[in-house]
Amino acid sequence: MAASWSASASNHGAAAPRAGTPISGTSVDALTRFGLIAAVAVLFSISGGMLWLVGYNYDGLFGNPATKIHPSTYLIVLLLAWRSCASGNPVGHIVHLADRRPASALMAAISIVLLVVVIARQRPGMAGMIDTFVAAALLVLMLSEDDERTFAGLQTVVHVVMTANALLALFEFATKTLIFPYRLDGVAFTTDLRSSALQGHPLANAMVTSIYVLALLSGARSLSMPVRIGLIGLQCAALVAFGGRTAMVTTVVLGGCYLLFQGITKLRQGRVNLLGAALGFMLAALLPVVIIVAAYLGFFDALLERFVSDSGSANARVEMFELFKHLELRDLIVGPDVDLIDSLRRINGLEQGIENPIIRTVLYQGAFFTLLLTFGFVLFLFEVARRCHPGIWLPMLGWVILINTSESVASKTTLLTKFVVLALVLYRPARAAFRPVSPPAWSDQAPR
Repeated sequence: MAASWSASASNHGAAAPRAGTPISGTSVDALTRFGLIAAVAVLFSISGGMLWLVGYNYDGLFGNPATKIHPSTYLIVLLLAWRSCASGNPVGHIVHLADRRPASALMAAISIVLLVVVIARQRPGMAGMIDTFVAAALLVLMLSEDDERTFAGLQTVVHVVMTANALLALFEFATKTLIFPYRLDGVAFTTDLRSSALQGHPLANAMVTSIYVLALLSGARSLSMPVRIGLIGLQCAALVAFGGRTAMVTTVVLGGCYLLFQGITKLRQGRVNLLGAALGFMLAALLPVVIIVAAYLGFFDALLERFVSDSGSANARVEMFELFKHLELRDLIVGPDVDLIDSLRRINGLEQGIENPIIRTVLYQGAFFTLLLTFGFVLFLFEVARRCHPGIWLPMLGWVILINTSESVASKTTLLTKFVVLALVLYRPARAAFRPVSPPAWSDQAPR
């Protein structure tokens, strides 16, 4: 009996974690961890301009269809296949991930079904379905395994690449030389001297940088305050180099409102850090001087020119509604003839794009297709937001505003995948370092 009681006590002691044991997330194998970090590094740092230099025509209209998918998407798919096979039960592993992130699984399923429909109907957007939606959904499924070391590596990659991106943008702005210019079938847009940096297109750079700045304001809690302030200043300077008017205004308005709200909240609570307050007053006093000097040196000239002359963007946002006058109800529901839409775009001067994702998707794919995709998209964003700490509302609001000012997610882009990485990595809820454990029921210390 004594031996039996001793074995039982030993088993209980082994099963129950001791008080003060560090709690960590699910552990993944080294290959999966390294692969995810590499995939995110490729996602944020390899643009279509870079790929063209190695013979990979990603941004072009012609060429091998396999090159129309970003390398990071291939990495994500391969990693999911490897992780599923390494688990010993591929189907069970996929079901397990889908159970943990059902909206992401639904988004992937909807995108794949609609991809088949696009191919069957011979409509544009095949690569867009894969790069824009499938890659983002699969990456969220992969990150649901919640490995602490993976997330730590991803945080480092995000901060390093975004810092390098901003520095390269400022270098290009100062030298008037684009290192990796945006190209369409190899033809560089030499008349557009806005910085292209690592993200490729200036407006894609501006959108990602804007979201990153908002994330530094209300997220990125692993960074110290001085580091965050320095990064915010660097990224705001890069925003000017990218020339994104909407991104700049969105960042200033949302960021300013957030700082004002936070300041008022701190004052009402009576918790004011004297050192932080002194630093804030010093920066507020120096900021006008810095802006005046930069303006005198011509730093804002390119951005001001964008506000004065928008290259027809405002007119395009009006003209796109004129296209609906030429379509019948059936065309709006199931999607009109693609050649007709292309002709109407040329007639109305919309060759550069339809600057709203919902309008563009309705015109090319139909209202039914658009409603189904929007339904999955909204659920997907809601699920991502639920996995973040409350400050996520700030970049989420900025994201919704910015994607509705261009074709964005209605065309082939990696912006959605980049956004979910910024959200899940920089707004990762803090994990408790220690978990108090109650004494086992058989212990003398247990309450009676």
